[in-house]
Amino acid sequence: MKFELIDQILESSPERVVAIKNVSSAEEYLADHFPSFPVLPGVFMLESMLQAARVLLAQHGAHQMMLGEVRALRYGTFVRPGETLKVEVQLQKAVDGVFTFKGNGFRVLPGDLGEPATAVSGRFTMRPAKP
Repeated sequence: MKFELIDQILESSPERVVAIKNVSSAEEYLADHFPSFPVLPGVFMLESMLQAARVLLAQHGAHQMMLGEVRALRYGTFVRPGETLKVEVQLQKAVDGVFTFKGNGFRVLPGDLGEPATAVSGRFTMRPAKP
């Protein structure tokens, strides 16, 4: 099963991408995570950053890339239905086909009220998929 965890690209350059995922109560996975307190699963927050990183990778001609490693991944606040996850991913370096990124995800409340709260942050690498 494939999940589309980017709804819109807000900014894109060869070094940085900003994208959003609007969390809807209609998302099938929310029925199980958690029934009485539905929240965007942490692994989906990470996957949202990975999907944003793939936008940058395509600009560098890098296709068929997969997750290499994750470092210093931290979770903050929950992202609930009706809220938005805004991810910002920056390319830190590229060496021998391995790309290192720094990513942050922020919870944005409806109507863009208040200061965005950190939902996820960390560093990760993407490397070519082995045939």
